[in-house]
Amino acid sequence: MAITPQWKDELRARITLSTLVQRSVKLTRAGREWKGCCPFHEEKTPSFYVNDQKQFYHCFGCGAHGDAISWMVDQQGLQFMDAVKELAAIAGMEVPAPDPVMAKRAEQRASLIDVTEAAQKFFVDSLGGPNGGAAREYLQRRGFSPAVMREFGFGWAPDDRQALPRALSGFGEDMLEGAGMRAANEQGERYDRFRGRVMLPIQDARGRVIAFGGRILEKRDGVAKYLNSPDTDLFDKGRTLYNLHRAAPASRQSGRVVVVEGYMDVIALANAGIADAVAPLGTALTEMQLELLWRMVEVPVLCFDGDAAGQRAAMRAIARALPLLAPMRSLSIVRLPAGLDPDDLIKQQGARAMEQLLANPAPLIDTLWEFERDAQPLTTPEAKAGLKARLMAHVETIADPEIKSLYRRELGDRFSAFAYPPRPPRAAWQPSAQARPAAGQRGPWKGANLPPPGLSEEARAQLSGMMAGGQRQGLMQAVLTGLARHPGQIARHTEALISLARLLPEAAPAIESLLELAETLDSHDATAIWLPTQGQPAPSADIRYAFLDEGNDPDAACEELAEAVSLLVERPALEAALAATIARFDSDPEGSFAEQTRLRAQLMATEDRLKAFGRRKASAVPGTDDTP
Repeated sequence: MAITPQWKDELRARITLSTLVQRSVKLTRAGREWKGCCPFHEEKTPSFYVNDQKQFYHCFGCGAHGDAISWMVDQQGLQFMDAVKELAAIAGMEVPAPDPVMAKRAEQRASLIDVTEAAQKFFVDSLGGPNGGAAREYLQRRGFSPAVMREFGFGWAPDDRQALPRALSGFGEDMLEGAGMRAANEQGERYDRFRGRVMLPIQDARGRVIAFGGRILEKRDGVAKYLNSPDTDLFDKGRTLYNLHRAAPASRQSGRVVVVEGYMDVIALANAGIADAVAPLGTALTEMQLELLWRMVEVPVLCFDGDAAGQRAAMRAIARALPLLAPMRSLSIVRLPAGLDPDDLIKQQGARAMEQLLANPAPLIDTLWEFERDAQPLTTPEAKAGLKARLMAHVETIADPEIKSLYRRELGDRFSAFAYPPRPPRAAWQPSAQARPAAGQRGPWKGANLPPPGLSEEARAQLSGMMAGGQRQGLMQAVLTGLARHPGQIARHTEALISLARLLPEAAPAIESLLELAETLDSHDATAIWLPTQGQPAPSADIRYAFLDEGNDPDAACEELAEAVSLLVERPALEAALAATIARFDSDPEGSFAEQTRLRAQLMATEDRLKAFGRRKASAVPGTDDTP
């Protein structure tokens, strides 16, 4: 059998890493960890930590990181199998016998790496040779420094169908094809896969060349701009991130890893001094690539072009990530300006502009919300419902139950705020044109187009708090008495009175009588319809209402009465609406919540208006009858 990941996990679990490390490094306890001076670089202040619980060591100075096996390989200088055998002896475990099939496959992989390493040397030599002049000029125009070109291993594939067999004659055709360097057409003719292209090696996490990417110098019809090696025994594009072996150490220093769309973007960032960037290889981010990123940092930064294709690529990555989200494991998104890729932005605005964008990425949930909100016009209820359906479909893909619940609530709140925005407060009831007094008739306006006068301070003081608690009844009786005293105002408030009768059934008999007798009321008869037999108590004698005082100006009294009617009707109407909204919460929680917020705000505004009236309990004035 082969050495499986499960077997290696068992081996690590049986080894106390700090004990192993302390054989050659002096460690001291630091909380739950151990610390000491790093054995991989010289330092005076300890920055090397060992965590037995998580089974790894890490140096914050040089970025060295690994487990018990890598410790034996990197620090003790053992080969992998020798390290495994020594640790197995410590742990009291049997080393599995090698699987012949797996052993042969490993041997084949090693041979294929010889092919790709040799091909890389040939491409580099070709770039520096007589036939590489056009490629060198292209790279200079792109602004790549010689140091970056050497670091990333730029090369040139001659425009020759049989260049590699001649240059790599020590390898057979089957090995060249197995390494992805050669292909065959339908007629069986074999040819070099990469021709007339600037070449870049694709390396694994250990820095070994396992594949290639090639870019044409000038756009040609029917020719792909970029071409990558096919999947081989060495190369699985869904499990490989370009530049991972360089970005991982840089990421340990920066605490960040940046994901861009292609390898030219990675190199443009490196050319500007941003070393912690990687890229997928011709496909959307896969689940395995996301796992590789999360091993480095908790929240990788996805940086995509500002065009529509870039935004679609970002959403594909988000869709892949949602089922894998976990506590402290997410993504953040940087949206480049429209029409710009990282190379364009750096050339136009400088590396500092790029760093500023990377320093302020948007959370995954913000990008998800904005993308779906802006995906299509939302001018109809059906379109808005479609937005909600799309958002909830994304939420349902999240596996972690707590994160799913939080996303559902957060996106639901955003949808409610968007689809059910607060409505402006309803204006106080105003009479229709037909209800206004005719010309020459006493009424609330002295001029047809003039606004009604404001309430006097005395009136506000007298009507303070009458809607609070049990005093609503007193205000209602005062209003009805006021209308009996000023019958010309009944038509003005007919609609409001009918609404009040529906909301307050106890007031309905008096309101019905008032409306029936409106035509026959005597404006100087204070008790025309105020009948004790209706079970309605008279207004309290210790509260003065200006609109019940015959000595006050009739116009001001009528306007004061209008505001009292508005307040009397508005609060029960709002309370009834609020009750109905609460009742439908189970069937429409988002809409109900938004409507409740709006109605409660209006209720608070009504309370403020009531408080503004003021309240005054007046003692009886000698010689004055305070009873209305």
